[in-house]
Amino acid sequence: MDKFFGNLHLVLLTGLVAAIALIAYLGPDQALLLNYVLRWLHVFFGIVWIGLLYYFNFVQIPTMPSVPAELKPGVSKYIAPNALFFFRWGAAFTVLTGLAVAYITGYLHQAMVLQADYRLIGIGMWLALIMAFNVWFVIWPNQKKALGLVEADADTKAKAAKTAMIFSRINTLLSIPMLYAMTNANLG
Repeated sequence: MDKFFGNLHLVLLTGLVAAIALIAYLGPDQALLLNYVLRWLHVFFGIVWIGLLYYFNFVQIPTMPSVPAELKPGVSKYIAPNALFFFRWGAAFTVLTGLAVAYITGYLHQAMVLQADYRLIGIGMWLALIMAFNVWFVIWPNQKKALGLVEADADTKAKAAKTAMIFSRINTLLSIPMLYAMTNANLG
C-alpha cells in the first residue's frame, strides 16, 4: 500500500481509470461517453488550475513576506516550480477539454461569438482564455525570472515577481465571474 500511495502518478492514473469506468458503467449510451469523459476531465483540470491559483493568492503570496530569509529557498526552489508546473498545465488542459466539450456538443461557435442562448458560457470561455493566456505568456515567463529559473539580475527579478503577482491577482479577479458563468450556463 505504501508503494502505491507513495506514487502520485499511479494514484492519479488509477483514479482516472476508476472515474472513466464509473462514467461508462452508470453513464449514457456510447455516443455520449466521450462528452461525459471530456466534461469530467474539464472539471478535474479546472480544479487543479483554479485550486493552485487560489493557493498562490490566498496562501503563498501573502505568507512569503513573513517567511524567514533562510527558509524562502525551500519555497522558491522546490515548491513554487512544481506548483507552477501543475498550474500552467492545469490551465492548458482545462481550456483544451473545455473547447473540446463545446465543439463535440455543437455550441463552440455560438459561445465564442456570444450568441444569445450561449452568451453566459461564452463569457466564461473568453475569461478562461484570457486567464490561460496570462498564465502562459505573462505569469510563467515572469515567474521563471523571479524564481531564478532563468538568468536575471536583482532588479529584473523584483520587477518580474511584481508583474507575475499582478497578473495572478488579475486571474483571481477574473476567476470569480468565470466560475459563475461556467456553473450557471444553462445548455440544456
